[in-house]
Amino acid sequence: MSDPLISFLAQADKAGFISRLGALYEHSPWIAAEAWSRRPFADRDALRAALRAVVDEANEARQLQLIRAHPDLAGKLARAGTLEAHSTREQQGLGLDRLDDAEYRRFDSLNTAYRERFGFPFIVAVRAHTRDSVLAAFESRLRNTPDQERRAALREIHQIAAFRLSDLS
Repeated sequence: MSDPLISFLAQADKAGFISRLGALYEHSPWIAAEAWSRRPFADRDALRAALRAVVDEANEARQLQLIRAHPDLAGKLARAGTLEAHSTREQQGLGLDRLDDAEYRRFDSLNTAYRERFGFPFIVAVRAHTRDSVLAAFESRLRNTPDQERRAALREIHQIAAFRLSDLS
């Protein structure tokens, strides 16, 4: 049985390809743009690998740009309801848009400490977590070196993109 997404992507022009996949990686359609030239893809696993390779082959400055394109978890944008659609659904799924004041302050404190230490937002694939495991990961990853944390953030970004790709029809 043929995957309609893979069939579409095989025939799509570059603009159509980017339009369909550009939001998989937060505010970074350049990843889909660079993956377009790696077509055709046998299946979603091959597509996922190509997208991942684009990110992994990018220089550190470009990777940091990707990381910094992500919103804070349970941050002001989430509380105001102004996140991108994907991020809104993901954070809502864990209830991060409905924190009480004390929970919000805890997330805000961790977000601030994390940004001060690493210079970018804490990123975690929330679909693979509970609220408690997100907080535990936050506290644990604050002990990482900047290079360890850049790599951890990229692993999480790839997981987020994989979840988003699996949602596409």
